Amino acid sequence: MTATMSSPAGEAGLTQPKIEFDRVTKVYRTDSGDQVVALAETSLTVTEGEFICIVGPSGCGKSTLMQMLAGFHHPTTGRVLVDGVPVTKPDRNRGVVFQQANLYPWLTTRQNVELGPRLSGVGRVERKQCADYYLDMVGLAKFADRKPYELSGGMQQRAQIARVLANDPKVILMDEPFGALDALTRERMQVELLQIWRERRKTVVFITHDVEEAIFLGSRVLVMTARPGRVLMDLPVHLADGVPGPELRSQANFVQLRDQVTEAIYRAQDGTTK
Repeated sequence: MTATMSSPAGEAGLTQPKIEFDRVTKVYRTDSGDQVVALAETSLTVTEGEFICIVGPSGCGKSTLMQMLAGFHHPTTGRVLVDGVPVTKPDRNRGVVFQQANLYPWLTTRQNVELGPRLSGVGRVERKQCADYYLDMVGLAKFADRKPYELSGGMQQRAQIARVLANDPKVILMDEPFGALDALTRERMQVELLQIWRERRKTVVFITHDVEEAIFLGSRVLVMTARPGRVLMDLPVHLADGVPGPELRSQANFVQLRDQVTEAIYRAQDGTTK
């Protein structure tokens, strides 16, 4: 299935897609020699600056898509491209935020954020300025000299996001980054992430099991079918601009979108695709 959408400016036809899945499939072989089709043939384009949320039943291929985009795994057939260049391996231009913050415990929060620029040869003063800028952006300026174990789970995730942003990647990949957080912290992180995206307009691909989270964050929501995974629904999201808050979730258009996506997931689980 081909899933496409115009850019916010309506210029998708004039520019190259930021991300493209070109007739991609993924087949795994089990230890017993059986083949498992994780992803059916899928073609998908993403324009620059979109925030794509992917939802669907467990085992539907969400993580498979992201792992191929990150360069951790290769397609069985087809190609994954970023800016027209095939993805063949991990690259700093595709930053990954995992479900668990993988900060180095022996480094301070600032040193963790500085790590990418330091490995790229950025000077000490410049990389400190860079780290402090992004720590301030995620609300951790006062905790720059703390070690990760001195931070709460939500603060660790914010530090991980700051570290990814400090690398200035073209694409940010997020694999259920808020799944382990309590409900209140999760909502706060969603608001902070959305504000960062509105300011930086990075291209984001975000995996979640939470339908409301997908509607709240995404400029576009993809629903995938049960294995073998493919895109069942490609839904543009147009919610009110301004500072996002809890009241957004009670708006009629939010509820309507939530119900559309939930119904699609039920159909995906049941194997009904119409």
